[in-house]
Amino acid sequence: MLLDDESEVTNILSLFGFEVVHQHKGARLGRMRTPHGVIETPVFMPVGTQATLKSVLPGDVWDTGTRIMLSNAYHLYLRPGPQVVKEHGGLHKFMNWPGATLTDSGGFQVMSLGHMVSLTDEGARFRSHIDGSLVEFGPQESIKAQVDIGADIIMCFDECPPYPVSEEGAVESARRTLLWAKKAKAMDIPESQALFGIVQGSTFPHLRKQCALELAALDFPGYALGGLAVGEPKKDFYEITNLTTAYLPADKPRYLMGVGHPYDLVEGVLAGVDMFDCVLPSRNARHGRAFTFQGSVNLRNKKHMADHSPIEEGCDCLSCQGFSRSYIRHLFVAGESLAWTLVTVHNLRFFQRLMAEIAAHVENGTVESYKDHIMRIYPVDLADDADEERL
Repeated sequence: MLLDDESEVTNILSLFGFEVVHQHKGARLGRMRTPHGVIETPVFMPVGTQATLKSVLPGDVWDTGTRIMLSNAYHLYLRPGPQVVKEHGGLHKFMNWPGATLTDSGGFQVMSLGHMVSLTDEGARFRSHIDGSLVEFGPQESIKAQVDIGADIIMCFDECPPYPVSEEGAVESARRTLLWAKKAKAMDIPESQALFGIVQGSTFPHLRKQCALELAALDFPGYALGGLAVGEPKKDFYEITNLTTAYLPADKPRYLMGVGHPYDLVEGVLAGVDMFDCVLPSRNARHGRAFTFQGSVNLRNKKHMADHSPIEEGCDCLSCQGFSRSYIRHLFVAGESLAWTLVTVHNLRFFQRLMAEIAAHVENGTVESYKDHIMRIYPVDLADDADEERL
């Protein structure tokens, strides 16, 4: 399913909305209405940072069951520029994607620049990694860029502190994040776009509570938990997630940014999270690692050289229906990029199937036992750091 003038008119809805349709303890099933379709939640969003999911055509992404993708305003601001995207009719037409889109504001990317960025209440100043030019990118620039890019869901610019950070540093980043959220909320946002606020506060519970409550008072259409999965202990990651969602409005979608480990998805859903994104499906695929319901498979391994079986028996994805582990290993060994495509398609389908299974267990009231099942397949050590792969 790709965009054309007729299908675009048929599929465009008018406004953003969200409703919880079923709840089991903290876990929710919901429907999120966007101008490009209704999204069933909980939902996993693959990451197409540069308005593309590496090596996979939009139609093949759609066929995995994916209905919403994430792109990044920071990267698109630097190249090709918001105006170029706008002149195409917006992000959906630019990338020929029929589903919904979300753009991250660039706060995490600015944090990743470390000492190369200068931060003030006006925003960030840094040198472009593309041509070395001086860039000034703040809350207004981020929102204006995202409005021009035209994603269905856009994010407030935030200051994402590294881990570890002092309490003083966390206080400052939360203060600045709230200041920038107020500036963003005061801007003229089209009715076709939903602006989400982002909760910061590192691993300090009182800061998370304060930030969440102040953002809730601003009445955003949705809220994100930022600054997690950046190296803090897993135990803290889970505790802060549970604490933060408790202070966010129950009738608005909640988005846990940059999280994609299968066990973390179940934990997040139990905490009341509705939306997730991560690069794990595509990045792991490019290294030959496939996600299956029996665990991770390294398709580069020599033991698959003569293996005629698909990546996963019973999987209905394009890759498993037509190609063997032996063939895919051959592609990796030969350096053929089709290997990336086939494993990425499979991994995207795995994550959509996983979210569907989690939703079914929420509906049946058995999600706690399913969490234990996923822990056995994809074990997590609570003593480990929470360091999911981001953009």
